Amino acid sequence: MLGVTDLPTYLAGLVLIVLLPGPNSLYVLSVAARRGVRTGYTAAAGVWCGDTVLMTLSAAGVASLLQANALLFGIVKYAGAGYLSWLAFGMLRAAVAMWRARHEKAAQDGPAGGEGEGATEGSGERPFRRALVISLLNPKAILFFIAFFVQFVDPGYAYPALSFVVLGALAQVASFLYLTALIFGGTRLAAAFRRRKRLSAGATSAAGALFLGFAVKLSLSSV
Repeated sequence: MLGVTDLPTYLAGLVLIVLLPGPNSLYVLSVAARRGVRTGYTAAAGVWCGDTVLMTLSAAGVASLLQANALLFGIVKYAGAGYLSWLAFGMLRAAVAMWRARHEKAAQDGPAGGEGEGATEGSGERPFRRALVISLLNPKAILFFIAFFVQFVDPGYAYPALSFVVLGALAQVASFLYLTALIFGGTRLAAAFRRRKRLSAGATSAAGALFLGFAVKLSLSSV
């Protein structure tokens, strides 16, 4: 079909890959839990745009350029690791603020502290831009797209670019379904977070630690 071979195997592999946790999906879940469905979809749109750019770059041969140029790969890699680290420290700072607000609320026995904390955490955040940058500053993703897609493109097909478009569209559909599930799951978590400030602070701390882990993993990766 349009130069795509072994479609069932591709779809099976795609499902497994999409379900693997990563910084993009974790960020979308975090945003949805903190700020609701609409903002969650705003962050998800950044992921989809970023993935579209990476797929296009892969099809255009940028993956081969990164693979051949260690310096260029290193620049993009460490820029991505630095950005993930910056996000991680921001989450950890927010978690510290939540713990303090919780203790202050307990001391004052009033509801106002939690609302102020939520407003402070969300102020100035641009979910679309953050999700887009997280996607783009991941050179391994470009290499992954070209390495994964090329296995299912018929080398004898006259229009291989069209095959990449079909594979990319299927990947985006899978991503849409998965992130939608995370967004609505995140809003359910938000209700629990609002009731239990300790849970909210703990989850934010865990997300910050995971982002630090993603940054370390990316910085240690090789072509």
